[in-house]
Amino acid sequence: MQISTKVAALLNEQVGNELAASNQYLAIAAHFDGEGLPALAKHFFRQSAEERAHALRFVRYILDAGAPLRIAAIPVPVATFRDTAAAVKLALDSEIRVTKQINQIVDVAVKEGDHLTKNAMEWFVNEQREEVSSMDTLLRMVKRAGEPGMFFVENFLLQGGLTAAEGEAGAEADA
Repeated sequence: MQISTKVAALLNEQVGNELAASNQYLAIAAHFDGEGLPALAKHFFRQSAEERAHALRFVRYILDAGAPLRIAAIPVPVATFRDTAAAVKLALDSEIRVTKQINQIVDVAVKEGDHLTKNAMEWFVNEQREEVSSMDTLLRMVKRAGEPGMFFVENFLLQGGLTAAEGEAGAEADA
């Protein structure tokens, strides 16, 4: 095994965390679909698929490192929300929690001199910066629009919304 038992345990735990996030986003997407908010539903269906891809990326790393794969039980996601902001706030809180989990893996890898894992985790560290930023932006927009203004949020997302804004921000930073 190329990684320590402690790092392998944290990585296995993170597979479950990513799958739980995927399921939570799936529940949020279904909620928005039921509320007649198709752009928000599509956004969260896409987020769900992305979190599942993250889980699979962890699985591949664990297996490539020669560690055993042990996926923990996945908790049942929250499925009902009092309003749009509550659902998006749950998503933001989830991204903040995942960021802390990723940072813990990096901290343990550094402490144990596991440079393979530290380097592999750099992608996730950067990904989490983007995830927290875009979810924070979405929550601020939803709060500003209020329930009667969800048409404007829907329209923003339909026009490329957060993905376009992220691309532009990255281009500005590179200039």
